Amino acid sequence: MTPAPDLRVELPRFEHHREPIGIGERTPRLSWTTVTDLPDWLQRAYEIELCDADGAITYATGIVDTGSSVLVPWPGVPLESRRRRGARVRVHGRDGSSSDWSPWAWVEAGLLEPGEWRAGAAAPPLELLGAPDGPAVHLRREFAVRASIARARLYVTAHGLYEVEINGSVVGDDVLAPGWTSYGHRLRYRTHDVTALLREGDNAIGATLADGWFRGRVGFEGGRTGVYGDRTALVAQLEVTYDDGTVLRVVTDERWRCARGAVTAASLYDGERFDARLTPAGWSRPGFDDAGWIPADVVAFDPALLVAPAGPAVRRVETLGPVAVLTGPAGETILDFGQNISGRLRIRVHGPAGHTVTLRHAEVLENGALALRPLRGAAARDAYTLRGAAGVEEWEPTFTVHGFRYAQVDDWPGDLGPDSVRAVVCHTDMRRTGRFTCSDAELTRLHENAVWSMRGNFVDLPTDCPQRDERLGWTGDIQVFAPTASFLYDCAGPLTSWLEDLAAEQEEYGTVPHYVPWVPLVFPVGPAAAWGDAAVIVPWTLYQRFGDLGLLAARYPSMTAWVDQVAGLAGERHLWDTGFQFGDWLDPAAPPDRPAKARTDSALVATAYHAWSAHLVAETAALLGRDEDAVRYAALAAAVREAFRDEYVTPAGRLTSDSQTAYALALSMDLLAKPEQRDRAGRRLAELAAFDDFRIATGFVGTPLVCDALADAGQLETAYRLLLQRDCPSWLYPVTMGATTIWERWDSLLPDRTVNPGDMTSFNHYALGAVADFLHRVVAGLAPAEPGYRRLRIAPRPGGDLTSAAAELDTPYGRAAVSWRLDDGVLTVTATVPANVVAEVDLPGLAPVEVGSGTHTFATAR
Repeated sequence: MTPAPDLRVELPRFEHHREPIGIGERTPRLSWTTVTDLPDWLQRAYEIELCDADGAITYATGIVDTGSSVLVPWPGVPLESRRRRGARVRVHGRDGSSSDWSPWAWVEAGLLEPGEWRAGAAAPPLELLGAPDGPAVHLRREFAVRASIARARLYVTAHGLYEVEINGSVVGDDVLAPGWTSYGHRLRYRTHDVTALLREGDNAIGATLADGWFRGRVGFEGGRTGVYGDRTALVAQLEVTYDDGTVLRVVTDERWRCARGAVTAASLYDGERFDARLTPAGWSRPGFDDAGWIPADVVAFDPALLVAPAGPAVRRVETLGPVAVLTGPAGETILDFGQNISGRLRIRVHGPAGHTVTLRHAEVLENGALALRPLRGAAARDAYTLRGAAGVEEWEPTFTVHGFRYAQVDDWPGDLGPDSVRAVVCHTDMRRTGRFTCSDAELTRLHENAVWSMRGNFVDLPTDCPQRDERLGWTGDIQVFAPTASFLYDCAGPLTSWLEDLAAEQEEYGTVPHYVPWVPLVFPVGPAAAWGDAAVIVPWTLYQRFGDLGLLAARYPSMTAWVDQVAGLAGERHLWDTGFQFGDWLDPAAPPDRPAKARTDSALVATAYHAWSAHLVAETAALLGRDEDAVRYAALAAAVREAFRDEYVTPAGRLTSDSQTAYALALSMDLLAKPEQRDRAGRRLAELAAFDDFRIATGFVGTPLVCDALADAGQLETAYRLLLQRDCPSWLYPVTMGATTIWERWDSLLPDRTVNPGDMTSFNHYALGAVADFLHRVVAGLAPAEPGYRRLRIAPRPGGDLTSAAAELDTPYGRAAVSWRLDDGVLTVTATVPANVVAEVDLPGLAPVEVGSGTHTFATAR
C-alpha cells in the first residue's frame, strides 16, 4: 500500500485531554483529524495500532470499516494505573486513498484505585494556620535517590491550594491547584513527570499550602469560611522507578516538617501579603536546617474521593504591559492595562529592606479613581515587603487572583519603569477553537469582549465574575453561555468535570443548586428554572458541539432526576407556578436593587423551560436506546407544551406576558402549535422590539434567544436592528463606553460614566455575551448540522449595514470556515469544509446544495 502524499493524520487525541499524562480513564476514546487537499474526501476505514512504553506493538485493529474518527472506542486492553501506551492511526478513503501512519500519541494512566495511594494527608499544626485566609505554610522532606532513574512521577493534591518544589524548582506550571471541586465528593489530583528534577544522592521536596476555597472565605454577604474543613493538608506521592524496576515512594506522612514562610496572608478575595524578609532561603533544597520546624500531623482523608482531571489546569496564559500610566485625583499612580482580565500583577522592584509596595485592583475608574464599590467585600489588595537585596526583586502572588483592568500602585520606591509591572492573565488553559470578525468594528469588539469574559470566568470552573466576593459556578450563567463557550474554546473537559460536581451536589441535596460547588449562603438550596435546567441543557449542548454521546450517557441520571423533580412540582396541571424563581434575571426594566423583578411572568419562564428540558431528555433517551423513557418524556413534553398554551397563549398567538422574553421563549422552545400562532408571535416580537426603539428588553433568559427567535420568524432585519443598536440598553452600548468584557448589567456603567448603583455590578460577566453564538451561526453562517460538526450547515444571513463577516472553527474533524462579503448587490460566500465532513449550503437566492471537503465559493444576488 502506497500512502497518498497529500493525505495525513495528525496526532491522535485521547478523550478531551490535551495533556494525557495521569488520566483517569481506563479505556480512553481516540479522535483524530485527517488533513488532505483531496476534494470531497470521506473516510471509509481506519486502523489503530497500540504499543507499550518501549515502542513494541501490542495490539492492531486491522482495517475497521467505518467513517468514525471522533471518540472512537479504545481498541485494546484497558489501561492499568501508571501504564503508558502509544497509539497511532492510519485511514483509508472512499476514493481508494490511504494515509501513512500518524505520529505516535502517548497516554498514561494515573492512580486508578484508591488502594494505590500510600500517601497520608500531611496537615500543618493548627498553631501555624491562624485564622482563615491567614498565612501560607511550608512543608518539606528530604530523601535519597540512587543512580539509574527510569522515570519519576509526582501525584499530588491538597485540602487548600498548593505549590510544590523539588530541589528548589517549582513542579509544573499550574495556578491555584488543585482547583475547586465539590471537595466532599471529588478531590482532583494531578500527575507530574518530575524525572528531570531529581538527581543522584540527596533530594528535597517541599510544598506551600494556603487556604483557598477549602478553608478560606467563599461567597457574598460575608461569605463562609471553613466550608470543607478547618485544616489544610497536602497529599503527595512521589514514585521514582529505577531501571531495574524497583520503586522508591516518598509520601506525605508524619516525617514532613512545617513552618510559616513569607506569605503572611493569602485570600482569594482579599489578596496576598508577602514579606520577602521571611523567606527561608533554600527551604526546598537538600541540606536545609529544619530542626526548628514542626512535624506535620497526619489527618484523615478518603482516597476514594481522588479523581484525575478531565481538562487542563489554570495557568498563566498571557502577560500584558500597561498601555497608560494615570494619575488619580489624590495623586495616586494608576496603571491601565487596556483589557479587563482575571489574573494578578508581577512586579520587578528595587528598594530598601522592609519597604512595602501595595497593589490594588479594579475593573473601571470612577471620577478618575479606582471604582472599588463593585468589589463589595473583596479587598483585592496585594502587598510585597522587600527583602532589600542588592538586585531587582521579582514577585507575583501565588494564592490569589483578581478581576481588573486598572491597578493602583502605592509606595513604589523610585521610578516606575516600563517593565516594572506586568499583568499576568490566569485562566483554565483551554485551546482556542473559534473566531469571528465582521465589517463592523464595534460588533467584532463585542465578540472579543465575550471571548475575554469567558477567559476571565473559566478559572477552573465556569463562574459569574472574577472580581468581587462571589466567583461562584452559577448554573444559569453557563446554561445560557454554553453554546458560545463551546465555539470559542475546547471546554468539553472543564465542563465535563463541572457537571460531575453538579450531579454530586444534586444527589446530595435532592435538587440542582443555583451554583456548583454549593456553599450555603443567602439563598436556600432549591430548584429554579433556567438555573437548574443546566443539568439538562449543558450536557445536551456539549453533545451537539463535541459529539460526545458518552457524556450524555453519564449525565442521563442527573438529567432525568431534574425533569422528574420539576414534573412533581408542576403536578397534574404541568405548570411550574410555585416556589422561588430568578425569572428573566436582570431584565433592564428591573430596579437596580430588585434584579428578579422582570416584565415576564416567572411562572411562564419556568413552564417553558420545563417543556424544553423534558423534550431534550426525550431526545437523549432515544439516542441512548432507552425507548420507554423516550416515549414517556416526549409525552411529558407534549403535555407541558399544551398546558403552557392553555395558560399563557391566546388563540391568536399573543402571550399573557407581552414581553420580548416571553415571545422569544415560545418561539425558540417550540411552544406554539399552529403556524398562524407562530407567525403572530414572531410579528408581535418584532413589534415589541420596534416599540422599545430596538433596544434590549430581555434579561439572562431572553437575551440568548431573542435574535434567533426573530430571525427564525422571518424578522431578520429586526434582529439586526436589535443587534446593532448602540443606545442603552443594547449589546453595543458597553462597547461604545470602552468595555473590553461583557457587563453583568446592560448599564453597569451609566452614560455619565458613574457605576450602576446596584449591589451587584460586575464588568466581567459572560451571560449577556451569549449572543455571540448568533454571530457564529447566523451572521457568519457556521453551525453544526449534526452533533460534533459531522455535518456542517453553511447558511449566512447578512443584514443591517454589514458588508462582510467571517467565522472559523477548529471542529473535532478539522478547521471549518465561512466568510462572506457584499459588493454591489452580490453576495460572495467562501466556505472551507474539513476532511470527512459534508456541508449543507443554504444561501439566499440559491437552492440548497451539499458539498464535501475542500474550499468552495458561491455567489448570489442580494
